[in-house]
Amino acid sequence: MTHELRAKDIMTSGATCVGAHQSLQDAARMMRDLNVGALPICGDNNRLTGLVTDRDIVVSCCADGVDPASVQAGTLSGDLHWVDSEASAADVLEIMESNHIKRLPVIDVQGGHRLVGMITEANVAKNLSDAQIAEFATRIYAEA
Repeated sequence: MTHELRAKDIMTSGATCVGAHQSLQDAARMMRDLNVGALPICGDNNRLTGLVTDRDIVVSCCADGVDPASVQAGTLSGDLHWVDSEASAADVLEIMESNHIKRLPVIDVQGGHRLVGMITEANVAKNLSDAQIAEFATRIYAEA
């Protein structure tokens, strides 16, 4: 019997959020300590409000000479894309490919709309077929 992979099967569980009111310096330290390149941003209600990457911090803050300790993480939240934990692997790939994103927060919609994990390129590479990985790489790195 073949089991269709779901987002919850592919994801890395236990994603750590940076608070929307925490500084970008806090976010950078958390990324360093967790050895990750992105963090979900959660609001006061612990709900996902965005995603901040190490590149966001460098390009939108440091490159302009702005002190990362003086900028709240929530100011860089940008467009928010996420997937339900019950979504199929095909749905995960479609969202990532169509939006040219390399990291995708996973939400347990039926379990109170909680953030339960993240899907990254590494998760895709570990869990999907060679053909799916090749198509993903072609689409994710294609010009938008």
